[in-house]
Amino acid sequence: MESRPLRYFVAVAEELNFARAAERLGISPPPLSRAIRALEEELGAVLLERTTHSVTLTPAGEVLLPEARFALEALEAAGRRARRAAAAGPQLALAVKADGDGGLLEPILARYAADPAAVPVSVRLCAWHEQSRLLRRGEADVALVYEPYDRAGLDAEELAVEPRIAALAASHPLAGRAGLCLADLGLRADTVYAYIDAVRGKGADLAQLLTLVALGEAVPLLPASVAGRYPRPGVVYRPVRDAPPAVLAVAWPQQSRSTATAALVRAAVAVADERGARAAG
Repeated sequence: MESRPLRYFVAVAEELNFARAAERLGISPPPLSRAIRALEEELGAVLLERTTHSVTLTPAGEVLLPEARFALEALEAAGRRARRAAAAGPQLALAVKADGDGGLLEPILARYAADPAAVPVSVRLCAWHEQSRLLRRGEADVALVYEPYDRAGLDAEELAVEPRIAALAASHPLAGRAGLCLADLGLRADTVYAYIDAVRGKGADLAQLLTLVALGEAVPLLPASVAGRYPRPGVVYRPVRDAPPAVLAVAWPQQSRSTATAALVRAAVAVADERGARAAG
């Protein structure tokens, strides 16, 4: 199966209109329609139901659409990685959210540099939840990422599991308590991750978010290690007993065969294991 008919199919499936899809692709509707017919014949399945007024996906089309998107993204990612390698020589791109490394980034890079398979590392600072997209698009080779994240097409190793704490203004009514539960914050277990994402969106980085906390404008749920690494005047940290833990992972594309990527993953796991052993001892 070639990539062009898949790209044509995705355009029609997303637009649900042949004229708009043809305009998006820069071709005319008749060859687009012929290409979709040829793809359906190749697959032996009808992908689109067409009437004079509408276009809808068949069950076969519903199945193919996410698979086609993934296949096209993988092809584009391969091209980006090849271009990056040709332009800059051997280099590894590591995606991480600023302050989203659990304090592991520097020791990981130091251990990695000593590995014979190591190559120069370019650290790509990114937004919350952007790491998965960068990996799949070939713009990063490996990432440090907190769960939950989009795992499609990725492999990962767990590095650290921490309790969550609430960051509160010192003047907050709950600040005097030794510990909290989700109900104190008006949360349930099934709303925690949506709440975490919503509060994260208030600040571009942790420094901004903690400024909002001190002003009484945000109450984020954070990994427990933040309390030791980011003491702030006007901010107190309190454990949230029933919050899901903060899980940090190192992730990379499933199809990666890069020895440099494998070496960085080994370094990350080794550093995390050593830190865990020290904490347990």
